[in-house]
Amino acid sequence: MAKYANHGSDRCAAILPKTPDQTRLIGRVWSEEGGAGPRPVCVRGHDLIDLTSLAPTVSDLLEILDLPQRIDALDGPVVCSLDDAIEQDLLLSPIDLQAIKASGVTFAESAIERVIEERAAGDPATADLLRADLAEALGGRIESIKPGSAEALAAKDLFRAAGLWSQYLEVAIGKDPEIFTKSQPMSSVGYGAKIGIRSDSEWNNPEPEVVIVLSSDERVVGATLGNDVNLRDIEGRSALLLGQAKDNNASCAIGPFIRLIDDQFTVDDLADLEVSLEIEGRDGFRCQGVNRMSQCSRTVAELVAAAMGEHHDFPDGVVLFLGTMFVPHEPRDPNTSGFTHKLGDLVRISSPELGCLENTVALTTDAARWSFGVRALYRTLSQRGVL
Repeated sequence: MAKYANHGSDRCAAILPKTPDQTRLIGRVWSEEGGAGPRPVCVRGHDLIDLTSLAPTVSDLLEILDLPQRIDALDGPVVCSLDDAIEQDLLLSPIDLQAIKASGVTFAESAIERVIEERAAGDPATADLLRADLAEALGGRIESIKPGSAEALAAKDLFRAAGLWSQYLEVAIGKDPEIFTKSQPMSSVGYGAKIGIRSDSEWNNPEPEVVIVLSSDERVVGATLGNDVNLRDIEGRSALLLGQAKDNNASCAIGPFIRLIDDQFTVDDLADLEVSLEIEGRDGFRCQGVNRMSQCSRTVAELVAAAMGEHHDFPDGVVLFLGTMFVPHEPRDPNTSGFTHKLGDLVRISSPELGCLENTVALTTDAARWSFGVRALYRTLSQRGVL
């Protein structure tokens, strides 16, 4: 592996993995040269190296079987420094043409919170009253259950008899996990961008997650961080409103970079990752938590098989959010029930192995509009002469 030089500013170092000299990181950066649009890049020292000579898109790039070695052998050119990319807001979500999928209810704590949402019908005040009782009734009884097992079937009967069964428990301990479409290809935002919540939502939260990146032939080729922004009151009214709760302008943040799977970072390492969440509000509010992948109820292989498998073809690849265990619910202030975002909240999702994804909360109508889609991308690539 090519040895990287010391990274530039403290801000630059803060968004990278703790051992950048042992990582291969790829992403996308906005460039005006040769036609305005994104360029695939890798991080080398404090520079971002253009990877267009290897592939015009990240989706194409991740189909290359010997990609780590090809990147190591590449000698420039430099698009810009990482410091400049951060300072000028040039960093984009590191994915492009891939489908964006998410796994739901893969942790016991999130399963309980989804049941609370359902029973509270999206009302955070009612949720507070339900939380203690449901946590006691369900918590210790589902944490150790293997989904789809005989024990899970027996628990299902017990929960039904007690009037506790829910569609969310079905995907928490049943044989089939929940896999849903989080957002559209080319629609995710990256490091430093505003993340969007709807103006008609009064109960919402971030969801810090590990996001794996899959090639078209189902190989896990990398991992990054994601924020599956969630509108709890809307989904709580009906699970059929999942699209309105999950898929909105700027509601999907991914980044800052994809760390490639290689001899230093393997698929097995994903099960040991810990993802931290930190929220800082303009009102002085602070909230912290940790998402431990070791407590995920399903393996990476099981979730990949459910997302792709024989029933789903994704010729441009897939990114898959693996779920969250940390759902903040401490009161935001004395006049509110539970946690909800306020405009201007700074949200940091970080992992020593994957770096730090940082975004600021805004209304979906005030976040950057999604105007650069697949047609715009291919117009740019044609202008650059790389198609």
